[in-house]
Parts: sequence; C-alpha cells; structure tokens
Amino acid sequence: MGRLIEMPAALGRWSRAYSKSHAFREVLQLPKMELTKLVFPLQELQRHLHPDARSDLHLRVFDPSLEDIARAEGFFTATPRNRIEYLSSAVRLDHAPGLPRPEVCFIGRSNVGKSSLIKALFSLAPEVEVRVSKTPGHTKKMNFFKVGKYFTLVDMPGYGYRAPEDFVDMVETYLKERKNLLRTFLLVDSVAGIQKADNIAIEMCEEFALPYVMVLTKIDKSSTGHLLKQVLEIQKFVATKTQGCFPQLFPVSAVTYSGIHLLRCFIATITGNLKTN
Repeated sequence: MGRLIEMPAALGRWSRAYSKSHAFREVLQLPKMELTKLVFPLQELQRHLHPDARSDLHLRVFDPSLEDIARAEGFFTATPRNRIEYLSSAVRLDHAPGLPRPEVCFIGRSNVGKSSLIKALFSLAPEVEVRVSKTPGHTKKMNFFKVGKYFTLVDMPGYGYRAPEDFVDMVETYLKERKNLLRTFLLVDSVAGIQKADNIAIEMCEEFALPYVMVLTKIDKSSTGHLLKQVLEIQKFVATKTQGCFPQLFPVSAVTYSGIHLLRCFIATITGNLKTN
C-alpha cells in the first residue's frame, strides 16, 4: 500500500514512460481507492478484515510494483512486431502445435467464465477472436493462442456439465505430457466456491505434481462480504490441502477488469519474460 500512497507524484512520469500501454495509463489516473480495487482486489478486501486476520490473505507472495504491471501490459499488446493470434485447436496432444516457447493453460468448470477471462486478458489485442458463449461447455477442444515470441496460452475444455466425451483423455494427457507447460490456471467461481468437480481437478493437478494457480472468477457478482468469506475459505483450503498450488489467489472479473492487470503481470513473470523489481 505504501507504493499507492506515494503514487500521485509519479503518475505523470509513469504515464509518459508507458504511453504505449494506453489502457493502463488510464488506470494510473484513477483515485487511489479505485486503483487499488481494480488492480489489487485482494488488498481492497483486506480493508474489511480485522487486523488479526489480515495475514490470512497472503498478499505479498506476488507483489509487483505499478511499474512492473505497466511493463507487463506490453507483452499483451498487439503490434506489428508482437503478433498475438489464435494458432489452432486440438483434441489430442499429438495434434497440438509443437512450439518451443513457454506455455500456460486455463482450465475450469463449465460456465466458470474461462473464455470470458481469456478474452479480457487479450483485450489489448482486439483482433484476436476468443469465442464466448452463454451456453456452458462451449469449448470442446484445446485452443492455442500465440502471444508474440513470448509464450503460448491454451484454453482448455470445461469439465463437469457438458464436458466433451473425450475430456479425460484429452486433458489428462496434455497435463501429464506437455513438456513446455509452465503453469496451470485453475478457475473457480467466486460465487459458488470450490465444487465437487473442482476438487477432482485439484486432485489431478496434485497427483501430476503440477504447479498451478487458483483464479477466482466473477467477483463482480459477489457482495464484498460473500467474496471475503469465499476468499478466506479457499485460502485456508490452499494452505492446508494442497502442495502444488501457488499460495496467493487471483480474484478477477472479466466485466469490470478487476485483477486482470495483475494476472497479466503474473503470467509475464512466470513465463520468464518479465523481471519484477
């Protein structure tokens, strides 16, 4: 929070330095409280906690500066030299594009908002088509997106309701055998919390010893009290029931874009393309 208190004097300098990142330049002009809510949603929730419970949120595991976040925006901004595009789809690992660059994948229950989140992550590359449907189970294949020369992002089919018949063979094989997969992003509905199908996915990540991250979606649909309750419960679950899950949660909204900038920065960092200060 100290960085945010000192931020007003630096706004002009950061805005000029990162003028290529138009969206984040506008974010930096927001009042401090609005900026915190948009960029650091966990820190916003912290305000509503009793001081004795604030350590439960694990806020400082990934703690980039606003400058780091601004730099990360460049990796997700489409330019003639940084092409961001859909590559191909696959129903089997041997049909997947053989790319040497780092890879991250997004997986979650049907209707968790996975495609909407990926579309929000690619909002700085509006020509990239990420199909979003109101019908659960719309994604039936593994969809591969190239993010410049930096990394590949994979949109996996949803599990649970209306999952593809070959979901297990498709996804398990990919998660077990994809050599350049660096991190799996497991999406959990922040309104519903961890469901039975999510537990199965968590067990799969743990069994395969995959490093994974929990992303809490649709935080715009939760009241502050309900969201805080879910975050604390899920945080406790991660701390006591998992081995491979990153200790910090990432609450996001594909509607308000809360948490999207921080998630972009995390992806840029773990793929080795951004060195945070």
